[in-house]
Amino acid sequence: MLTAVLLLIFLPPMVAQDLCKDSTDGFKVRLSIKTALGDNAYEWNESERFLFQSTLAFAMRRHTEQDTYNISNILVCNETPRVSFVFVVTSPDDPTKLIPKEQVEEAVRKSKHRINSAFLLSDMTLEFVGIPPTLAVPITYDTPPWLIVFGVVIGAVAVGILALLMSTVSKRRRAKDKDAGFADGRVKENGSALSSLGGKDGVYNQAFSNDDRFTQL
Repeated sequence: MLTAVLLLIFLPPMVAQDLCKDSTDGFKVRLSIKTALGDNAYEWNESERFLFQSTLAFAMRRHTEQDTYNISNILVCNETPRVSFVFVVTSPDDPTKLIPKEQVEEAVRKSKHRINSAFLLSDMTLEFVGIPPTLAVPITYDTPPWLIVFGVVIGAVAVGILALLMSTVSKRRRAKDKDAGFADGRVKENGSALSSLGGKDGVYNQAFSNDDRFTQL
């Protein structure tokens, strides 16, 4: 009787470890805690492992929309001092059945940023071997950048054309006014404008007359 009880107690963990070590549905995880945090690096221990199992259970719940995943479904094995290990996920309905690798990958990718945040790491320092790093969501603009550049260029060209037209018109106007001034008999001398007395004949001064009537020989 005692043997049967002990067998029931120790058999499940042994079976679980075998599932983890011998499975092809597991993922290897590498954590570069020292590289990421330097002097503020924390020690990897059972509490950190529990946190990892919790975050993976959360990722599976979020992906499958089922609240049946717990830390007991996240099996960890092959741990090394440089903080690397292998994990698998078992089915909540049957602990001896593993969740397919593809489904676990999708769950990890969907919640990777949450997992990173839990350990204060990034895609470069928390690596799931075989799962590509998550890519940042591309930035979208209401107005395409090329359209903004095109508008600036067109605006600069339009301003240049307008300035050239205004300069040409101004030069033609000045030339026309100059030609009209010569035609009216207006001459500028020493900065002062002289006219032809408005078209009048003027006043005859007899003092400067060259009349020979008063000249006697």
